[in-house]
Amino acid sequence: MLGLYLHVPFCMSKCPYCDFYSLAGSTDDDKDRYLQSMLDSLRHWSAKLNTSADTVYLGGGTPTLLGAERLSRLIASARDMFSVPNDAEITLEANPGDDLNDVLTAFAAVGGNRLSLGVQAVNDRQLQLLGRRHTVADAESAISAAHRAGIFNVSCDLMLGTSEQTAEDVRAAARRFAAWDARHVSAYLLKLESGTPYAAAPPSLPDEDASATLYLEAVTALKEQGYAQYEISNFAHPGFESRHNLKYWYSDPYLGIGPAAHSFLDGKRLYYPRSLSDFLSACKPLAENPSDTVIPENSPEEFAMLRLRLTAGLTETAFKARFGSPLPAAWRKKAAALPPHLVTVDADGIRLSPDGFLVSDAILARLL
Repeated sequence: MLGLYLHVPFCMSKCPYCDFYSLAGSTDDDKDRYLQSMLDSLRHWSAKLNTSADTVYLGGGTPTLLGAERLSRLIASARDMFSVPNDAEITLEANPGDDLNDVLTAFAAVGGNRLSLGVQAVNDRQLQLLGRRHTVADAESAISAAHRAGIFNVSCDLMLGTSEQTAEDVRAAARRFAAWDARHVSAYLLKLESGTPYAAAPPSLPDEDASATLYLEAVTALKEQGYAQYEISNFAHPGFESRHNLKYWYSDPYLGIGPAAHSFLDGKRLYYPRSLSDFLSACKPLAENPSDTVIPENSPEEFAMLRLRLTAGLTETAFKARFGSPLPAAWRKKAAALPPHLVTVDADGIRLSPDGFLVSDAILARLL
């Protein structure tokens, strides 16, 4: 079934490294108008697609800033219009610096069952350097609030390659997440995004080799705490992989609604402009320009690129099911010529190691 992504573009403040589309300083009127536009869009897409969704993901921004009542209306409407079943995965992103008690209680009451928490570090000094407005104690309180609301599927974000970060900091984060009973961890390397304050005035950061070491330390430390890596930046206890995000990497259909949200429908990619005012004016999503992409949409190459993000890799079974033919011999030959500590090639297919993930762009360029 469909994956449904709802983008909520409101934040209390902008983090200096963040390139996601969000706006600080929103008013209640802004949120009311946004909610009405979302409901109208859900109604439009429901009639147009006439299909069901088995994952719903509210991202941002900070979706909890909608407040309990608006959030409840949005999720209840999405569930109704897309016939979302009771066993669906329904995820809410949240900032640990906010009072989440009421909003998480309301979220759980309308079927919400997964929380994605922007922890980023378990060191208060490093949180300050990242421009975060929460403390480690706030993160622990947020997880406790989720558990009180009956939400035990909690995912924690961990940023790697940040100012003053050490290998022991990474190991401490893995231990803390396990102690908090987080079921999932997203651990990703900091990237300086164009147009952000960090890009304009970069802080002192570890060099590439040091950042690579921190990433590999995270892979090892999280494994020791029971988190299995299933994607370049994602780790989970068995059975707690993100069902919604897997749709992106499996090339399954998904619908994104809201400013800057992307969709993949009928083999075509669409996106809403990065503009709240345009969205409130009922703008239509735009088709991605195929001439802007090196790898064609819905092609074997795109399929391979997405599957090679996963630890399971690009398998013969999945490729043949999708395209009716075995993996191209040329891909196998090129992969086999790469260093074996980066890539494994066997009867099952092609897959990258954690060391390979660090240079995945170069490997994909070589293979494809």
